[in-house]
Amino acid sequence: MRLEKQDLLFEGASKRLYSTGRPSIIVLEFTDEFPGSAASSKKGKFPGKGEINCGISSFLFQYLENYHVPTHFSERITPTEMTVRKLEMFKIIVHVHNIATANLAARFKLDDGRALDYPIIEYYLKAPRLGNPMVNETHALALGLAKKEDLRTISRIASKTNAILKSLFDRRGLVLLEFQLEIGSAGDHICIADEITPDNCRIWDRKTNRRLDQDRIHQDLGGVEKAYRELHDRLISAA
Repeated sequence: MRLEKQDLLFEGASKRLYSTGRPSIIVLEFTDEFPGSAASSKKGKFPGKGEINCGISSFLFQYLENYHVPTHFSERITPTEMTVRKLEMFKIIVHVHNIATANLAARFKLDDGRALDYPIIEYYLKAPRLGNPMVNETHALALGLAKKEDLRTISRIASKTNAILKSLFDRRGLVLLEFQLEIGSAGDHICIADEITPDNCRIWDRKTNRRLDQDRIHQDLGGVEKAYRELHDRLISAA
């Protein structure tokens, strides 16, 4: 029996969360809006964006689960909605960098698009009013954001996710420059939450370096709808 969404629990820039008849399961709905970014407050939308992002995130969550990477995904129930496990969220955003671009390139004065010798994993405090400041392991421990064993698990999940997704994207002729993860737990079970979409990843075409992600709107590059649809089709149609 399919679960129906009930009360609105949360509404963000590009997603909504609803309760269901089961306390441990919620509905995650993707909207057509774009969220702002750390470097840009520009917003916009296009018809079908929610469906595209729901499709990409559903596909990637299931792909990761096939490689024993835990996620909160349960089932895609409509073109724009999925059911997910309700989690206690860590107040940490995990950023994984494979290529220097955007904020990372600016901070270290690196050429945009420079390949890194080793993936960089960074943690940021999820506190928009403070600008989501970067934190390290001792910050996380001192501020009670996570236990030491939790941080080890989070790091393993981030590293494994990166290896799996880099390989997948490479086979699709794509480069995964960077992405961010939100992490939650249900009891002792730690897993990936939120979404994995071009809203929180940076993805280029491998041959042309054409951007197929959020930067098309935040940098006024145009063609954002075409880029999102192309990314969706290249990831999923070849599956």
